[in-house]
Amino acid sequence: MDVKETGELVSLDPEMLQLQEVSSFALKSNPGVAEELFSQWLSLPDTCRLVKSLIDDAKAGALSCALESSPTTNALAGNSVPSLFPAGTTPPLSPRSSAGSPRTMKQRNSPSSLSSPLKVVSEPVREIIPQFYFKNGRPPPDDMKEHFLFQIDNRFVGHVDGLQLHEFKSITKEICKLPSFFSAALFRKIDVNYAGAVTREQFIDYWVRGNMLAMDLATQIYTILKQPYRTYLVQDDFKPVLRELLSTHPGLEFLQSTPEFQERYAETVIHRIFYYMNRSGNGRLTLRELKRGNLIDAMLHVDEEEDINKVLRYFSYEHFYVIYCKFWELDTDHDFFIDRENLIKYGNHSLTYRIVDRIFSQVPRKFTSKVEGKMNYEDFVYFILAEEDKSSEPSLEYWFRCIDLDGNGVLTPNEMLFFYEEQLHRMECMAQEPVLFEDILCQIVDMIGPENEGFITLRDVKGSKLSGNVFNILFNLNKFIAFETRDPFLIRQEREDPSMTEWDRFAHREYIRLSMEEDGEDMSNASGDVWEESLEAPF
Repeated sequence: MDVKETGELVSLDPEMLQLQEVSSFALKSNPGVAEELFSQWLSLPDTCRLVKSLIDDAKAGALSCALESSPTTNALAGNSVPSLFPAGTTPPLSPRSSAGSPRTMKQRNSPSSLSSPLKVVSEPVREIIPQFYFKNGRPPPDDMKEHFLFQIDNRFVGHVDGLQLHEFKSITKEICKLPSFFSAALFRKIDVNYAGAVTREQFIDYWVRGNMLAMDLATQIYTILKQPYRTYLVQDDFKPVLRELLSTHPGLEFLQSTPEFQERYAETVIHRIFYYMNRSGNGRLTLRELKRGNLIDAMLHVDEEEDINKVLRYFSYEHFYVIYCKFWELDTDHDFFIDRENLIKYGNHSLTYRIVDRIFSQVPRKFTSKVEGKMNYEDFVYFILAEEDKSSEPSLEYWFRCIDLDGNGVLTPNEMLFFYEEQLHRMECMAQEPVLFEDILCQIVDMIGPENEGFITLRDVKGSKLSGNVFNILFNLNKFIAFETRDPFLIRQEREDPSMTEWDRFAHREYIRLSMEEDGEDMSNASGDVWEESLEAPF
């Protein structure tokens, strides 16, 4: 190694520092050699300039730039400096992942803990999560709100004191898009002080600020009908809108001279609504049940259709007429109650005594009648809808509970035999060829197709389209025989209009029969007062 002395400054030739590869054993056994070499490197002029440059750059906050652009660094990088690691002993790098592990991504996106503390680090961007819960529902878009307010302004022009009830109907139907017979109910919801008029500000406060504008139609109707202290609808909540329907619908004008039948019609409609919609059977119709049913569509239909009898769901007057006349025929003493002996006559004595006893034991449904051993009109409405439309789920649940004697949720062969025994006896009395229960049981299993052939569950019953016929086999002799004979007229009728339910077809046939009987009575009493014997024919 050549050392050049210039005065007191001693310098080394960098080329002279190029050494052959030093083994790791030599470094470990002679640590002083590495220290001596490092000291010699620090004494080089270029090293002094590099260190000074790095210190100046660090003070200026540009350490990383100095390392990248320093000519001294580049010059030294080009020289082959003795490696501290022997050849082949450098540890391999970790393999790179194409997808990037969470740790790698974190290291890329966050400042390294090994970098200079003077390096400027940008703060992470804070993500703002938009509001997703609104106590009164999501507010309407601004453009919808502006368009609605424009329509309201036009409606209230010239009505500084507000709109009266008869002027409010156009607001209900054209602006709020509600059935027109909700006008009075909506008017009273807004006019809480009973001033007899609704101002523009009152309407905007209820419909816009109350967020009714952003609600769906079912929720709007539910909110209007519901009492503020309840979270459900009861039967009385529907009476105001049905009173307005009766007073305004052209298909019900003829009832205005008979208020007692107006009341019965409204009751029947409400009972039918709760029979089909209130699946829990507790008399409390929830918003979820309202949305799941078809009542809203029926309300819109009846508001547009002048012929009330074309609205088969809930509102048909012919359907009410059939239900009420059937009840009137059985209620022989006309006290508006029916007992066991009255009900056994239903359908020309088609039901067995055992099934009638089960109905009056209130197993399928608890009576609302307060008289022991008797059903009232509401109880009868539930019965006749269940009896004449065994394709509906409420009916299947009704009769399943009747047959399930022990209430364990399954129908066993013994339970079905208990009801079929009376059917066998009645067939023998009518000189009909009896069908053994063993054959009937095989037929029932084939019709239902249960998951377990040893018993039948409610799920099995609901999964078969022939379940209604199974119940007829067990306790309705007339329908059982009709099913066995397969009346071609009824089969053709079902195929012609598959949209009609069993109840629709039954009500249509019965209405024709009842109207023909009434026409016959009118002809036989042409010279007298027909209504002298109105107990037999109330219409």
